[in-house]
Amino acid sequence: MARSRRELLLKAHRERLPKEDLEDCYSQATLELLARAQRGHAPFKSPKHIAHTLEQKLVSRIHDRQRAISGRSPIETALFRAAPLGDLDRGDIDLIDRRADVEQLVMLRHDLGRVSELADGLTHDQRLVLASQLALEMAPAEFCRLHGWSVEKYRKVAQRARARLRRLLEQPPAGEEGTVDSGVPPAGVGRIRK
Repeated sequence: MARSRRELLLKAHRERLPKEDLEDCYSQATLELLARAQRGHAPFKSPKHIAHTLEQKLVSRIHDRQRAISGRSPIETALFRAAPLGDLDRGDIDLIDRRADVEQLVMLRHDLGRVSELADGLTHDQRLVLASQLALEMAPAEFCRLHGWSVEKYRKVAQRARARLRRLLEQPPAGEEGTVDSGVPPAGVGRIRK
């Protein structure tokens, strides 16, 4: 059954993954069904039942693989997005990071350094809320339960913290008071709102 359905199922799901990944998923699904049959658990009632179960297992493996390469597994994501180095024997290796935007990375690092410096200008509650959102990625309901806050207090403290941090970022850094205002907000101000 696995051999007879192979080409049909690979063709039906060819848009979901590269061919090699799709074949791996099909092999995993087939092995799972063989293991299930050997254990004797829940015997198959008909060839049609086997075919449907095989496709169900394949779709499940495809979803697992898609989740892994979309970021759930950092190593799988890196391997999936990696570019080939070229022919090592001929020496035509071209290592260019097309994703690198050096200026933007420098500005983001600068903004991040300023945010950590300016955090002292926030109240304890404001720092606590922002830290729970940014570093801990804690849900508001969980934070409120943990600290005994109402949802409304959490919302207002977070809103005030972002507004205060935005105002602090708009001020020139210490030692740069003489800079000319270009009318353009500093890099990163829009990102803080998020």
